[in-house]
Parts: sequence; C-alpha cells; structure tokens
Amino acid sequence: MAEKLQVDLKDFNKICNILSTITKMDVRLINRDGKAVLQIVSHTLPAVLKHLNHEFTAINDTLRKNVPYSYYYYINSYGLEYVAAGIWKNQAFYGSIIMGPFLSTLPSVEFISDVISKNKLPISERKQLQEFYKALLVVSSNDSNSIGDLLVNMCSNKHIDSQLITSEISQTSINKEQLKKDIADSKDIIEIRYHYEKKLMNAISKGDKEEVERISKEANSIINISDRIPESPIRSAKNLLLVLNTLCRLAAEKGGIHPAYIDKISEKFAILIERAPNLPHLKNLVTVIMNEYCDAVQQFSTRHYSSLVKKAVDYIEYNLENPLTLNEIAAHLHVNASHLSRKFKQDTDMTMIDYINKKRVEEAKLYLQRGNISITDIAFMVGFNDLNYFSRVFKKFTLLTPSQYMKNKND
Repeated sequence: MAEKLQVDLKDFNKICNILSTITKMDVRLINRDGKAVLQIVSHTLPAVLKHLNHEFTAINDTLRKNVPYSYYYYINSYGLEYVAAGIWKNQAFYGSIIMGPFLSTLPSVEFISDVISKNKLPISERKQLQEFYKALLVVSSNDSNSIGDLLVNMCSNKHIDSQLITSEISQTSINKEQLKKDIADSKDIIEIRYHYEKKLMNAISKGDKEEVERISKEANSIINISDRIPESPIRSAKNLLLVLNTLCRLAAEKGGIHPAYIDKISEKFAILIERAPNLPHLKNLVTVIMNEYCDAVQQFSTRHYSSLVKKAVDYIEYNLENPLTLNEIAAHLHVNASHLSRKFKQDTDMTMIDYINKKRVEEAKLYLQRGNISITDIAFMVGFNDLNYFSRVFKKFTLLTPSQYMKNKND
C-alpha cells in the first residue's frame, strides 16, 4: 500500500505543477496525515501570521467527512482564502490538494485593520501585512468556483503525459529598411517619454504641484491614456494608472515620505483605480494621484530631517504599540537623551512625546472609523495604557473625543 501511495503522489506532483503554472497560485499537496509533501509557493506567509501547517489537518478532516468529488472553500481568521479538493481512490481518502492563499476583494485599509484587531497582531506590522496582502491574487467567486471544478477533476484522474504537436512555421518577408525606421521612431518616442517621466517624478519628490502641472502639459503623451489593450480600453487605462501610482510611490519615497504613509496612499489609489467605472473618471484620477502624492511630500517628508531624527522616527513607527520614552529611544540609538530631544524638536517642530502621540492618534482613527472595536481596546492597541489619557490626547489633536469621532464617522 505504501508503494502504491507513493506512485499516486508522484502523479499528483505533476498535477500540482500544472495547476501552479496555469493559475499562478500557490499549490500544496497534502497527504492523508495532514503533512505537506509538496509545496509550490511564491507567497511566503509573514512571520507575524501563524503558519498554515496546523490547518492542513482540519482541511483534510472536512474533505474526508464529505462525499468524494466535492471541494472545500476555506477562509481562515486572517482573511486568507483557499480552495481544496480531496484525492480519492476506491472510496479511500489519500490526501488533498490546496490552492491559495488568494483574496476575493482588494485588501483595503479597513481589511488590514480588521485582521490586526481580530488576531491581536502588533500594529507596527501593518506595512509588512499590507505588502503581503497586496501581492495576493484577487479571485472572483465565479473564478474560484471554476478553480474548484478544475481541482476536483484533476484530483480524480491519473496524470497522463501529453504529446506536443506543432504547426509548420511560415516564413514572412521583412522590409529591413522599414523595420529600421520603425525601431528608430519608437526609440525616439521612448527616450522622450522617459525624459519627461524623470522630470515629473523629480517634481513629485519635491512636492512641487505647479511644476508637476507644467511638465504634464508640456509632455501630454505621458498622461494620455492609450489603448495598449485595444479590445479593452478601460483595462488598458487602469494598467497605465497602476504604473503611474507605482512611479509616484517611488518618487514620494525619494522625497522622504515614510513607507507607512506611502502604503496608505498607494493602497487607496489602487482600489480607486480598479473601481473606476469609465475612461473620463480614470483620466481625472491622473491629476488627483499626482497632487495627493505632492501634498503628502509637503506634509510628511523627512527629507530635511537629520540622520539621527530619521532613525528615531523609524523606531517610533515600528514600535507604536509598545511603551515609548525618550530615554528608551536614545538608548536604542546610542545617543544622549537631551541631545536627541533638542535635535528632534529642531527638525520636526514637535516634542518627541507629541510626535508619538500624534502618530498613535492617526492609527487610532483607522479603528474608530470601523466602529467594531471598543474605544478601550483601541487605546491599548495603539500604545495607550490609560483610557482617560488617550481621550485627552485624542481631543488635543482632533478637537473631538474618541466617542465623538466614532459617532461622526458612523452617522
């Protein structure tokens, strides 16, 4: 029996490779004991998330309890979605193939906030989680059903190696002179586009909206929406805007914006681009995207901060949920606390405690807007150990108490 099972698994190794190649999804082959015997994985789970291994057995148990040729649509507490089907032979269960993780909707700021609060994850891991979730495939319900059908059928049959048949290659005549001319013309256009693209990104990195507008008008071809996909102009436009969003993100990072801010802006525009209903709406987004990145550079740039203050800001961003004091941060950076305090106030026009509190209030707003977590829990999540102090600090920066802010956002 052991030898027969090994032969069966070898066949399913090939099936897993085919599924991964076609769907671009992670695929795992699980034996009857819930152990992964093959993992074709491109999305490594962040360390902050629990490993999926303990869930393999539960998935197998569910499949084993149901009729053969059924598939299991599984969603875990982190919102990660999977499709799994059992491997059956003569009514005996031998294991399963699991495909995923994927998502059924774009991961919004609210989605990440819910994952963090539901699983009690540190808020300083938000950036890592955002990067992980945004890298996952978004699969519609119809597509996931089709994947389930495909998986069931492939799990039900032994793999058969195919035989390739090719057609004869037809030779076409090439006008070499015309080809040279086309290449030269394309080269000139591409060089011009890259020239203006660099100028545009440089202006965004400085937060110079007037210069951005001037360059955009001068190099109209940069922001014109061309039909790279003629049969789907809206998809073509969305693809170009996603590229623009990425370029602006890089320009903003060059301009001294902390990745935590860039992620929120980039994520918002990625969602707005995908949800845009028509070409005029997409064309209007071009200016909105560039202007907002410019505003962010003007408001949040650390470009003019000293190296010491930048390090302090980074430490604060990645430890917001923990107790933070001037002495602790100074010790971590191996500098004198008084010197750090003076330098921080000089660069940011804020005391370090005010800066920390402001960042915590900004993080708290994300959860208050959701309205599904108690104010007490939010206070502790963002690093406040005293609810009354949290309320005073929140009102100092927003002119509202946390409960008033929550009520206004949910009315």
